Amino acid sequence: MTLFRLLLVCEIALTTAQSTVLPPQLTAGSIPVPSSLPSANANGSTSTDDNVRFIPKISDPASLVVPFIGTINGGHVFPGATVPHGMIKAGMDTDSPGNHAGYDGDAQYNVTGFSQLHDSGTGGSVPLSNFKLFAYASCSTFEKCPTTIANRKILRKVLPDGSPDDSASPGYFSTNLTNGIRVELTATRRASLHRYTFPSGTKQPRILVDITNDGQRSATYPVVEVDPAGKVVGGAEFAASFGPGKYKVFTCVDFKGEGYDLGKPTEYGVWLNNYPTRGTTNINQLYPGFQSEMGGIFTFNASPSSDTTSILARIGVSFISYTQACSNAKSEIPDFDFDKVHKDARDSWNELLGRVQVDTTGVDEEITKLFYSSLYRTHVSPADYSGENPKWKSNEPYYDSLYCNWDTYRTLYPLMSLHDPVTFSKIVRGMIDIQKNEGWLPECRGATAQHYIQGGSNADPVLGEFFVKFSKQAKDLQVSPDDLYNALLADAEKQPPNWNLQGRAVDLWIKYGYIPQTMYEPGGANTKYVSRTVEHAFDDFVISQVAKTLGKTQDAHKYLQRAGNFVNVWNANVSVPDQPSVRGMMQPRFADGTFNYTDPRHCSIHDPEKATCFLNAARRDGFYESEHSQLLYAPQDTAKLIELQGGVDSFVSRLDFLFSEGYFDSTNEPSQQIPFMYHYANKPGLSTQRSRQVIAQFYNTSKSGLPGNDDSGAMGSYVAFYLLGLYPLPSTQQILLSSPYFPKISFYNPLFKSTTTIVSQGFKGNPRDGTGGLVFIESVKVDGKPYKSNCYLDWAIFEKGSLVELTLTDNIAVTCGSGKSALPPSISTGGYS
Repeated sequence: MTLFRLLLVCEIALTTAQSTVLPPQLTAGSIPVPSSLPSANANGSTSTDDNVRFIPKISDPASLVVPFIGTINGGHVFPGATVPHGMIKAGMDTDSPGNHAGYDGDAQYNVTGFSQLHDSGTGGSVPLSNFKLFAYASCSTFEKCPTTIANRKILRKVLPDGSPDDSASPGYFSTNLTNGIRVELTATRRASLHRYTFPSGTKQPRILVDITNDGQRSATYPVVEVDPAGKVVGGAEFAASFGPGKYKVFTCVDFKGEGYDLGKPTEYGVWLNNYPTRGTTNINQLYPGFQSEMGGIFTFNASPSSDTTSILARIGVSFISYTQACSNAKSEIPDFDFDKVHKDARDSWNELLGRVQVDTTGVDEEITKLFYSSLYRTHVSPADYSGENPKWKSNEPYYDSLYCNWDTYRTLYPLMSLHDPVTFSKIVRGMIDIQKNEGWLPECRGATAQHYIQGGSNADPVLGEFFVKFSKQAKDLQVSPDDLYNALLADAEKQPPNWNLQGRAVDLWIKYGYIPQTMYEPGGANTKYVSRTVEHAFDDFVISQVAKTLGKTQDAHKYLQRAGNFVNVWNANVSVPDQPSVRGMMQPRFADGTFNYTDPRHCSIHDPEKATCFLNAARRDGFYESEHSQLLYAPQDTAKLIELQGGVDSFVSRLDFLFSEGYFDSTNEPSQQIPFMYHYANKPGLSTQRSRQVIAQFYNTSKSGLPGNDDSGAMGSYVAFYLLGLYPLPSTQQILLSSPYFPKISFYNPLFKSTTTIVSQGFKGNPRDGTGGLVFIESVKVDGKPYKSNCYLDWAIFEKGSLVELTLTDNIAVTCGSGKSALPPSISTGGYS
């Protein structure tokens, strides 16, 4: 995660015309209607309710996805070919300094190959980028083909606007290189298919397979075996990107001519550094400290029937063995049919994305593309590694590339709850299986290796989000309630040997009710003590809600009490320098109960010391990725935060201060709820306006359309929720409500077989800068009846498949309504007792 900001204004046109002309990607039809609501009256006419619900169906939402959003300026987004949650992410690798996802959208950077594994939106060291392929249109001889990254790299062709000649859509990527070769990629879950089309007149098309060069150039113990018939198998051990571990991975690559019989290669061999050796078939590097580049290379027959030669490369990958990598390739891509693999991948994306439908009437296409692109990135990670876990044998699903739960638990999994609970249940089962075998739930994880913890034990709210919403369906989804609860208790009560990698510093947490500064225990450096206190309090809130759902009354009370421990690091006597009215801060605290002092500007753009608050911070920061004047993170008890800050007026002033003085950081996950926190002060109009201003200022569909790392879809799911007019409260039965950017939205939940539709009556478009407009909620009806709140919806609405009708106004002074239940719940108001 980066701290810089991009002051980009989203080009959102204010459109008020209620056009009935459908864009090409729309077809007549409607989304599924839940069985509890009949689609027609007895006489065959459509009911009023269904007329309100009707949304022209977007049959090809993949056409609205812009994969290149965030591919420059630190977004680190992967734009290549993958299926939903696919292990394989086939994409271009460049020599950019920010090539964390392999790709860079800036045409000045060279292409170094096309590899099979990537992560998306990460920080740390460059992850994965394993098993690159590279094609040559011409080499003077086999032995003089440049094989190292430094010697073989090449620029892309450039379009008239200066951008690289690249194209991408869900399940597909292509580029045109300056050597005349066109490269196309598509993928299945554990295999990829490349198509290399060589320029006219190519006599000796050649393709290289690189076994050793991952993103960090970290390979040790590589093995390369070349079959003279035209096949390469191999693998190596590589370094984790955000932790101390290593992982082994293997590949299997074979080839086929497209439209002609490729035959056996005319030349073959292994290459070591910049020296291909004709006729050689294997090489092993036995010494871990000697890091050579190595792989295999072939010269193939050109097409005899066409001036243009296209060669298909099928690549299987496995974390078990190269034998399994070959099996994965053959089973998932049996016939080298590029168009079929591409179609299947796109169909899978369309089915998934199509579960959320939006009415685009009066909405600028930029917003629609921003929404579906954000929803798309929600499903790139985590990756389904089922069948590829080398650590233990299990029939349970195994999901990896979690990288990291701290980023994703707030919005990614709650968005999956709305439309993809079955996949969500598999991820949860995989996490529980990890806990059974490793002792604690996973936090950060990539390519089977443990990574460093960022905040709390943040798999807890992932499991809590699932169980609080799907406890009735858990057993049918093969999620054991007992195993799930026991996994949560392990995090809450069991001290791990290294709480930098898993679990918590439990002994300190239980003894003091906060993580004291300067108290050291075996298991890790004592950093992030304030942030961890706040996060652990929320983790225990999650456990209380699961315990309550299970009927464990005593445990529910115990953990609900611990959920209030965030107050133990609140110091009411600290104010922002030169801002005495901004008083009360989270502060580090010693074991004797006295407070230390940290400048409230710490880690912000106003910090005189320019501290980072990252894992590699020069000092042992008490805070992680957040200036602590912004650390108002207690979603379980925002009412308590209001009380601590002296009441509603002071709380609203604090929120306003964060925005007016530039402390709000949209790239920082704990900050993402801040625009919606006005709800708790009974001022939801301010939440609506702030959240819309955030979208207008920081997010658009350009390559620089993200203000920081996408964080494995965390930012994508966050933006999707904002555009839907919702913000989730993880592990609860409530979702905060604002106005959607669309006149109608619908969620189809395949588990419930129900569709929930939200309609904005009187919708008049979206103000370009997010300020003002007919966008504030005056009243809410659910299934035709006035609802208890204008500020949140209960989960039961989405279970049933309800019709939610919002009456809009231009009055920003709207409230949550009247009555005890109008405000969103908090612990201190009895909402979660």
